[in-house]
Amino acid sequence: MNRMDRLLGIVLELQRRKHVRAEDLAAKYETSKRTIYRDMQALGETGVPIIAEAGKGYSLVAGYFLPPLTFTSEEATMLALGSDLMAQHFDAQYRAAAESAAAKLETVLPAQQRAQVEYLRKSIVFIVPETLASESVAALLPTLRRALLERRTIRFHYHTRYAQDGEPAKKTREADPYGMYHHGDAWYLVAYCHLRQAVRSFRLDRLSQLKLREQIFEVPADFKMEQEEDDGRRVIVRVLFDEEAAPWVREARAYAVEAIAEHADGLLVTYRVNEARDLLQWLLSWGSHARVLEPASLREELAEEARKIFSLY
Repeated sequence: MNRMDRLLGIVLELQRRKHVRAEDLAAKYETSKRTIYRDMQALGETGVPIIAEAGKGYSLVAGYFLPPLTFTSEEATMLALGSDLMAQHFDAQYRAAAESAAAKLETVLPAQQRAQVEYLRKSIVFIVPETLASESVAALLPTLRRALLERRTIRFHYHTRYAQDGEPAKKTREADPYGMYHHGDAWYLVAYCHLRQAVRSFRLDRLSQLKLREQIFEVPADFKMEQEEDDGRRVIVRVLFDEEAAPWVREARAYAVEAIAEHADGLLVTYRVNEARDLLQWLLSWGSHARVLEPASLREELAEEARKIFSLY
């Protein structure tokens, strides 16, 4: 990266964040802190109003903005495709915002770039799973968005397939929402569960009766969405798939996969789940191609389920 690109990147980083440390910028741009110090001096000499605070880092004077940016065809295409994808994944309010942003982007592009972007938008299509576009999930998003912005505790009914630890499969929960993420074919809420006294992940399509509470919470200063939250999956399941099934198991990886290893008889897959029976129906779909090595309780449940199926025929 040349110096001009780095200087522009530094200003954009300062606009994006409240404070930025020299060591963080040095790590981001793979240079030394001494070079960052010189860059900051150069930006100040060109009129960029930078404030340096001991113990906090650098920041911009409030109200300072860069002039309007220009985009390459590739950058504009990624923004347009990103708005298309988000328009499919969110509720009506954000869908309208994404479509409006795409329209504004198109109006400021030169004619040639606009034609290239439009061609690629028509050539690249995102197929959204039905679970993501379901009305039930979309109906939850405005309330969850408000809870995240206002840091409000929420109450909801949460449905699990099986009863756990003597608790019913449907239970009322209260939680402090920290964020949301999309994985596989579903949206998940990351929240501090008052019942479990720990951070948990909740599938949005299992939520119902969502309500905002008046209680305000604070997100822990050390919380990051990138970290692996404690979602309660502590049960280890090991399954040996034969060589015929191995390629398809790799292709259809279940969300709970912990590790995959080659084995003399095929493919050894380790799963981490809440309850061993969470994998029961999925394992049955592999028929005789899957052999559960542990736990023994899951082998017994599979055998019992197989007997029930046999009795039907």
